[in-house]
Amino acid sequence: MKSVVTRNGAAGCLVFLMLFFLPVFVYADADIGAHPAPVYDEGQPSGSPAAGGEPVGVKEEGQSSIPPDTGADPVGVKDEVKSPVAPDIGAHPAPVYDKRQPPVAPEAGGEAAQEEVEETKPVPDPFESLNRFFFGVNDKFYFWLLKPVAQGYNFIVPEVVRVRVRNAFQNITMPVRFVNSLLQLKMKAAGIELARFLMNSTIGFGGLFDLASRNPNLPAQDADFGQTLGVYGFGEGFYIVLPLLGPSSLRDGVGRAGDTFLNPVNYVTPFFWDAVSIDAYELLNRTSLRIGEYEDFKESAVDPYTAMKNAYTEHRRHKIKE
Repeated sequence: MKSVVTRNGAAGCLVFLMLFFLPVFVYADADIGAHPAPVYDEGQPSGSPAAGGEPVGVKEEGQSSIPPDTGADPVGVKDEVKSPVAPDIGAHPAPVYDKRQPPVAPEAGGEAAQEEVEETKPVPDPFESLNRFFFGVNDKFYFWLLKPVAQGYNFIVPEVVRVRVRNAFQNITMPVRFVNSLLQLKMKAAGIELARFLMNSTIGFGGLFDLASRNPNLPAQDADFGQTLGVYGFGEGFYIVLPLLGPSSLRDGVGRAGDTFLNPVNYVTPFFWDAVSIDAYELLNRTSLRIGEYEDFKESAVDPYTAMKNAYTEHRRHKIKE
């Protein structure tokens, strides 16, 4: 009986203690569940807990750690499947280039634009009043003297003969084109000019027949000392109209004087007026084959003087650029 009472008293004390400490254990367990100890990912270096003494996050087995909702982005949480997203670097991200296409070089518009400006740039005309006067003189000379004489010459001399005379003058002035082609370092053009001269001078009966023009590989060349000066960078200077000779420029006027030393016609006779007479006949024969061209040009132009100046300047610049 005494042992039963003793056991009952001990059991009662044990129950009393359990009831007394049960709230303590429940509170402690709830506090631990709200603030678990931090567990760090083995693949990342351990860091200090977040400010305020709270741990960064808890990682359970088989699940990724879920950080508490602190109102900010979680720190140190990395998805094992997806790579981390790079931060937004602003409204102007770095450009992405296509590797399949070569890089585009900067636009080289400087030289091209400068050449275009030079081609369209009007030639200076400081002596326009004097040039217009000589343009009128040449116009009257053509209509009052040169054209009527050329028409009479056409009536007397058949066209086939006049063409042969033109070919002979073209052939004999070969040294002008040959030397200037060499000076311009156009070796192919110089070779063509020499071949044309040899062919036309032999089987072409002294150049009366232009047989070389039948060969497509031997086209007629055009080179003079004015072009040579332009190739080497000499400016055209200003526009001038030469009496009885027509439009020119300061550079081409000097070039015309230089070509006289290469023209064999000027060495046919030692007398000056004989050479002038030969040049005058060549002008008459050439004009007889081109009657009507100047008339059509003048009729289609609003201002014949300006139209002639622009046409001549454009033609000469094109020849130098070739």
